[in-house]
Amino acid sequence: MAKSFLRTALNNFVEARQRRADLYTTGALLSLDDASLEAMGLKREELRRRPHQHSII
Repeated sequence: MAKSFLRTALNNFVEARQRRADLYTTGALLSLDDASLEAMGLKREELRRRPHQHSII
């Protein structure tokens, strides 16, 4: 059964918002110090390889 136009539009909207949230979150994590990142099990080098954005605006 084919998806309706509205369902497809909603799915595309949700995916776009998720990508935007991922960009913002990575940017925010990069602003933390190395000790905090280490406590969360993250490495700055790994975060730098991801696409990121420093501001949500």
